[in-house]
Amino acid sequence: MTMTDPIADLLSRIRNAHKAKKDVVECLYSKMNVNILEVLKGEGYIRTYKVTPIREGVSGITVELKYYEGSPVIQKIDRVSKPGRRSYASIQDLPRPSNGLGIYVLSTSKGILSDSAARKLNAGGEILCRVF
Repeated sequence: MTMTDPIADLLSRIRNAHKAKKDVVECLYSKMNVNILEVLKGEGYIRTYKVTPIREGVSGITVELKYYEGSPVIQKIDRVSKPGRRSYASIQDLPRPSNGLGIYVLSTSKGILSDSAARKLNAGGEILCRVF
């Protein structure tokens, strides 16, 4: 079965696992998902992730979620740019999510970056998701 939006699936699995107070969650493998998880790990929203082989030619990702004093570190995670409606922003037009407490994950010409890293590199692009 093909999936039309693997990024939305990743974000929904993380959101649902946090609601169920799970420590780890299994996600589908894609290069985009790995890059998004690398940004979330670098910004301190998840502990770690590991690519695990399921069978020959098929891999999955095991994501270890992060909690602080019993509550999830990720309070809200939303998909901004969707397959039917893409959302692009130049670095000057990119707003600060949640008054600077959250991050945007962007797909730029320099790779998948957080909004702060994109500002340093002066690179705008497609806004993939918002994390708070």
